[in-house]
Amino acid sequence: MTPANAKTVHYKNDLRRLTAMIGMALVVFGTVMVAVVAYAGWSANATAVARERQLVENALDQSVSRVLDQQKAIAWWDDAVINAQGRPLNIEWLETNVGVYFYETYGHDEVIIVDAQNRPVYANVEGELSNAAQAYANHREVWDQVVAEARQGADGHLRRRDTAFVESQGNYSALLGASFGRWAGHIMMVDGEPAVVAALSIVPNLDANLLHGEPHLLLSVVKIDQAFMGEVGGSLLMPDLSISAHANQAGGVVTERFSADDGAPVGHIAWTPRRPGQSLLLFILPMVALGVIGAGVLTWLMIGRLKKASSELADREELSRHQAQHDSLSGLPNRHHFVERLQEALDGLIQSRNNGRVVVAYIDVDRFKDINDTMGHAAGDALIMSVAARLQKALAPEDFLSRFGGDEFAVLRRAHTTEAANELSDRLRAAFEESFDVYGQHVRMTASIGIAMAPDHGASPQELMRHADIALYQGKNQGRDRAMLFCAEMAAEVEQRREIELELHDALLARELHLHYQPLISCATSRVTGVEALLRWKHPTKGDISPAVFVPIAEEAGLMPALGAYVLERAFAEAKRWPDLEVAINLSPVQFRHVDLVELLEALVAKHDINPQRIVLEVTEGVLMESTDRNRQILETVRGMGFKIALDDFGTGYSSLRYLCDFRFDKIKIDRAFVTDIHERKRAMTIIQSVVTLGRGLGMDIVAEGVETEAEASVMRLVGVTELQGFFFSHAVAPDRVEALVQSFGPKAETAQPASVTDLRGQRRS
Repeated sequence: MTPANAKTVHYKNDLRRLTAMIGMALVVFGTVMVAVVAYAGWSANATAVARERQLVENALDQSVSRVLDQQKAIAWWDDAVINAQGRPLNIEWLETNVGVYFYETYGHDEVIIVDAQNRPVYANVEGELSNAAQAYANHREVWDQVVAEARQGADGHLRRRDTAFVESQGNYSALLGASFGRWAGHIMMVDGEPAVVAALSIVPNLDANLLHGEPHLLLSVVKIDQAFMGEVGGSLLMPDLSISAHANQAGGVVTERFSADDGAPVGHIAWTPRRPGQSLLLFILPMVALGVIGAGVLTWLMIGRLKKASSELADREELSRHQAQHDSLSGLPNRHHFVERLQEALDGLIQSRNNGRVVVAYIDVDRFKDINDTMGHAAGDALIMSVAARLQKALAPEDFLSRFGGDEFAVLRRAHTTEAANELSDRLRAAFEESFDVYGQHVRMTASIGIAMAPDHGASPQELMRHADIALYQGKNQGRDRAMLFCAEMAAEVEQRREIELELHDALLARELHLHYQPLISCATSRVTGVEALLRWKHPTKGDISPAVFVPIAEEAGLMPALGAYVLERAFAEAKRWPDLEVAINLSPVQFRHVDLVELLEALVAKHDINPQRIVLEVTEGVLMESTDRNRQILETVRGMGFKIALDDFGTGYSSLRYLCDFRFDKIKIDRAFVTDIHERKRAMTIIQSVVTLGRGLGMDIVAEGVETEAEASVMRLVGVTELQGFFFSHAVAPDRVEALVQSFGPKAETAQPASVTDLRGQRRS
């Protein structure tokens, strides 16, 4: 034998031995598996039957305790003692409250009352008044056992079934004494049928002196028939639980012998048990057997299956990689994937060393939150998918579109000229020209777009994306629905806003912000009737900083609640200096979202002891448009506290007239845009006359803002305006100058030089 043949034979012997070992292992393993599965199935079934048998026993015990509980409702009652022990018996009362009650309410088949000498004195059988002696005699053997136990206590020859009832009477025994409650409850044979037989002493529940001698006993019989067992089975989720005289021979049904508490055979209880192990025996066991038989074949097919498994694993890996790089809702690449592609594009730009460009566009859908709030998140998701599809259709094939999350998208474009940014922005804006179909509704949406280019605006993905985000921010600040190309001034402005934000926070803590007050002049008396509080910030190095600059920054930085509370606190404190003037204070919509305004105002009124009727809280339509129901409820509560409410900048919103009808304002302040050059504009005159007529008809005062000339003041008086405010009368002055300003106005007001001021919201103020 050659070495090669010897090696082959040796290999075959090794393979044969390996095959034999695998075969023996499969046989042993298969046998063990079959035995384990068979035992597990049989054991699970046996355990389930034993558990259900115990559940049935417990349910029957509970039934006995339930009958005793039902008896207790009448038996442990002062009226029951009085009427059962009376001489003569109050049969009418007993029939109504005992016999008929237990029969109709709880289904007690027999109800008997025995006296202290165990003589039957009352009986009701099947809902009918019966002869007590005869009814007792019919089941004397049963009654004597139960009555003896109720009188003398259990002697052990009857099975105890009233454990649950005994435990539930602990509190009652503690109140009235253990001797008051005596009972016995068992399952016995009555007229050849099983029944719950219960005895309970009739004792008072309040006045123990009503009981004289041994108490009477209330006896009940509740037959255990099919209806009874059906109710028990229903509580145990065993719908076919039944009792019969003979064993049920049907397949799959468990039949158990059932004996009375004195040992007498009652019959058989049958039910279809849950068989948790049946699936093991019927399905798993054959499958295991087949598996053992087929294990040899599967061994030879292992290589092929491994190849298939490897292929499937590669597919799943590819799918996982795709899911990790794409948005699940829109199917677009996600932020992580976008950054990877952007880095590749920037690397290629460096390697090419030409005049190419990499353009990044940030897209944010304007007022997307309104869609979620008004139409629901499902509609918002549908809109996002529509926007994604529209953008893909609008872009060039080489453009890379991704979704960053929420309502934000980003586009990457490789280009050769700077004109590519303009062309890209035109494509993106064109995608929003047509309305979107969202659940059958045509929704008009716009988008704000920020664009940055490499290498002009950055050489790294982080820098380029940050600059595109800054350009997007600028677009939103300038009114949305526009595309902005990043420039260095934008970054400087962001840094400046950040610096102002930090300094504003410090100034607020140091109480460096102050209020100035601009007067409101009565058209009837030409006197000062009130002042409006206007916020001022005099920076130590930058000088006066306009609220038009720092208020929007405060709103974005989350400082507005603290800033608004500071203005209210300061205005309340300084208003005490002018007890005859109204003080108007502007409220920002942010204060309604983040501050408990009602509690704050209540605390300030109590702290400064000021009359709320002197305070006019000015709100804009933005307050009523945001969270309408909640904000209106707050305004109603504040007005109920005595504060006056003024609608500021009237005429600048799209639904002002509706707000006048829906909410009761004390004042309307006509925006200065209608007042300026009013004597030369007939249309503005007509509008103001209509507002004055409407406001006066609704019982509101009308205030004209921005009065800067004598002609404007005269026209406003002619059309019926109540109060005037503007530079024609005075600019805003410090608190120390308010009293002198008030005194300077008499029946004929003197004019004052205009001065540019700004209110808390940053709008130009008269």
